[in-house]
Amino acid sequence: MPMKHSRVRSAVLWDALRAVLDRTAPEAGPSEVVDVGGGTGGFAVPLAELGHRVTVVDANPDALAALERRAAESGVRVRAVQGDAVDLPDLLGPAAADLVLCHSVLEYVDDPGAAMAAMAGTVRPGGSVSVLAAGQIAAALHRALAGHFDDARQVLTGTSGRWGEGDRMPRRFTRETLSALVRGSGLRVAELHGVRIFTDLVPSGMLDGDAGSTDAMIALESVAAVHPVLRDLATQLHLVADHGPSAGLGGRSPRGHTAG
Repeated sequence: MPMKHSRVRSAVLWDALRAVLDRTAPEAGPSEVVDVGGGTGGFAVPLAELGHRVTVVDANPDALAALERRAAESGVRVRAVQGDAVDLPDLLGPAAADLVLCHSVLEYVDDPGAAMAAMAGTVRPGGSVSVLAAGQIAAALHRALAGHFDDARQVLTGTSGRWGEGDRMPRRFTRETLSALVRGSGLRVAELHGVRIFTDLVPSGMLDGDAGSTDAMIALESVAAVHPVLRDLATQLHLVADHGPSAGLGGRSPRGHTAG
């Protein structure tokens, strides 16, 4: 993927993560971050470079080996632990993290509710869980734009958000289903962002040739990410769940928009 297009796709998410870390960081020292299903360290290594103590829990030993090589090449240390999301309490103990990342994981686990409960038990009071999951409405929109109208209808009417047997995504989420899953674990929904709302709808060539277009798209995505209608159309939904007192839905997000 061209570098500029990749930058646009990740800008909103990284802005949100930095805001969460600023809010949840302990007064003394760096944050303890656990990246569930973090694989080869796409988030873990940059977070370690920022000075945080990061643990990646992943079931794939090859991915963990690649993570350790990547961390070494970057001159940082990232702890690698083999295991599944539901095993977090046994692997790390209770209240082990200030921030837990769960990015592109809930779509694939056998029991999303059990995975969320395990993460809720791993985050400390005052900490947060960052959940990134595939958006159901966006999948319907993209299938329709590709001319697959029956697939789009199936995405919208099926409980799993899949368009058929050929769909490689086991499940997708809406704002409502993802929020309900988080609340069921005892966490509070603090923020909800849409990630990749317009970016996945325009050809990458429209961004790669002009730095001004890239900056303009990032600015557009940042505004759309918290728009109460547009964020539901995002390819990925990013939800920040807090452990402990928070404003919850209807509270203020870091950008000054309501979260609900």
